[in-house]
Amino acid sequence: MEIIVDRARCTALGICESLAPEVFEVDDQGDLLLKSNTVPEGQQGEVEAAIAGCPTEALRLRG
Repeated sequence: MEIIVDRARCTALGICESLAPEVFEVDDQGDLLLKSNTVPEGQQGEVEAAIAGCPTEALRLRG
C-alpha cells in the first residue's frame, strides 16, 4: 500500500514519527519525510495508527 501525504495539510507536528519512526521523520527544517513510500512489511499497524493520529488528516493509504 502506498502512503500519501497531503503537503498542504501537513504541519509536521511529528505525531506520525512518534507512532511509526521507521516510516516517518520530521527533519531539522520541520518537513515531513517518508522513509518509505509504501508500508513496510510488519509496519501496517504502526502506519495505520500514525494516519489515525494525524490531527490535520494529512496522511492516507492508497491501494
